[in-house]
Amino acid sequence: MLTSERKALILRVLRRDGRLVAKPFSQELGVSEDTVRRDLRELAAEGLLQRVHGGALPSSPAIADFGAREGRATAEKVVLAQAAARMIQPGQIVFLDGGTTNAQLARGLPSDLRARIVTHSPSIAVELARHPSVEVELVGGRLFKHSIVAVGAAAAEAIARVRADIFFMGVTGLHPETGATTGDPEEATIKRLIARQSAETVVLATRDKLGAASPYGIVPLAEIGTVVTEPRLPDDLLAPVRAAGARVVEAARP
Repeated sequence: MLTSERKALILRVLRRDGRLVAKPFSQELGVSEDTVRRDLRELAAEGLLQRVHGGALPSSPAIADFGAREGRATAEKVVLAQAAARMIQPGQIVFLDGGTTNAQLARGLPSDLRARIVTHSPSIAVELARHPSVEVELVGGRLFKHSIVAVGAAAAEAIARVRADIFFMGVTGLHPETGATTGDPEEATIKRLIARQSAETVVLATRDKLGAASPYGIVPLAEIGTVVTEPRLPDDLLAPVRAAGARVVEAARP
């Protein structure tokens, strides 16, 4: 089997099974485990999978930069945002993470909602500035340009003083083995801190994030209260989320 054929097979197995274990895969193909591990390293360098101990997991396509993500799966993100907006109660303190799906949530809040929304994303704050009755608290710090959010010590210090009722956390992947993940270590640290400061953590997950993984862990699935997903997804994508104890809310299409 040619290298290109072997790599294509690796990607097919990941799409089918959600993971690949190097040793039995190498035995099945009759090649050395080192050969398979080299293939995995090369595919990981291309961003096509996420290496883990003993094998690989599907890589999340959501690690692209903000501009590229803005135009991807927009209709699905609007549906998720509409479902999430109904979860916010008047008078609550809400922490709204950055990201393109949460930007849709900020745009879609009911015009009569009275709540305080805290965010470390300038782009989210600008969206909320148009809302007539929401109070906006912007957390500052060093700007992480990839996601347009504040990170670093100043952001962490400000977040540590906030107690939120609900946190809408942006992720690039949700996988039963790695939990909620993202592509940057500082961003993962900030998200983890916000989750600890919040009574409930909610993730809005388009299909491409379910069963996918990125390099840096945020929290395990068991620490996520609710996952809002697209309607009518295959049960094998949602079963691990439910097994971890999270509530799955399937957004209804208009």
